[in-house]
Parts: sequence; C-alpha cells; structure tokens
Amino acid sequence: MSADALQDWKSRIHTYQQQVRQTQPPQQTTLFHLTPKHSDPDTIDPLTLRVHSMAFYRMPADYSGEACLYFVVDTAASLVLYIGETLRSNKRWKGEHGCKQYLDSYHSLHQRYGLERSVGITFWWDAPTERRARQELELQLIQKWRSPFNKENWERWGQPFK
Repeated sequence: MSADALQDWKSRIHTYQQQVRQTQPPQQTTLFHLTPKHSDPDTIDPLTLRVHSMAFYRMPADYSGEACLYFVVDTAASLVLYIGETLRSNKRWKGEHGCKQYLDSYHSLHQRYGLERSVGITFWWDAPTERRARQELELQLIQKWRSPFNKENWERWGQPFK
C-alpha cells in the first residue's frame, strides 16, 4: 500500500466516523415514560473514553478482569479501528488476537512513510455481563462505527493489513 493509498483509506474511514459522531440518533416519542436502555449504542463514543496503552495486558493483575467492550483507536487520526467484547478484560489480549497482526502492519506502514499514528485502547465498563447481550451490543457498535479491522467491515474498507 502506498502512502497516498493509506492516507486515502484513513480519510474515507475518518469522514464516515465523524458523520456518525455528529449525527444525532432519531428520538422516538412516546406517550409513556420509558426507562432508557442500559446499553444503548448511541450513547457510546469510543473516541471520548480514556485511552490506555496497547501494552495494558502486560501489566501485572491479580484478577482476570471484568466484562467490557473495548475499542482500538488511533487518536492521531480520530479513528475507531477495532471493536471487541470480553468477560475477562485482563486476559483477552494475552494470547492470540487477530487484531494484533493488523496493528503490527498498520504501525509498520506508518513508520515506513513517516506518518503520525497514536494507537491505544479504550474500555467501556458498563457492558452487560451476559454474553449474548454483550455480543449483540458489540455487533451494533461494529455496524454503527464500521471499524475497519473487524471482519464485518472488510468488504466495505478492504483488508490492507492482513
């Protein structure tokens, strides 16, 4: 991938994700007061969550973690690159994870062309502990943000980092 192709790829994703951030979801009116959904994908903006180092999983921890949704982001480009879910936040990244390979390629290309990038991970800790509900929320967010490293969006953005 050339530097221009990489910049264009990132620009298309950035344009789409910024539209997502700026577009207010439709508000349904009702005659009755309804309790808001606990896990509403329209209230979660991965780019506003606290960013952690991608080496977070190497830190010593005496417990396996907790249920969460996590987002791999490039804060230099304001991109949501990957969305995942786990019941064990401290263990999910310790072993094999396909996203690690994409990130290595992403970093290498940026380094080769001298392009800025700042990749980190954010966590949304209010995720459902029930697996099916957590995975449903994850899929809704993948579809909303169209994160390019998730396989659900490869057809849209291609797979330049496989």
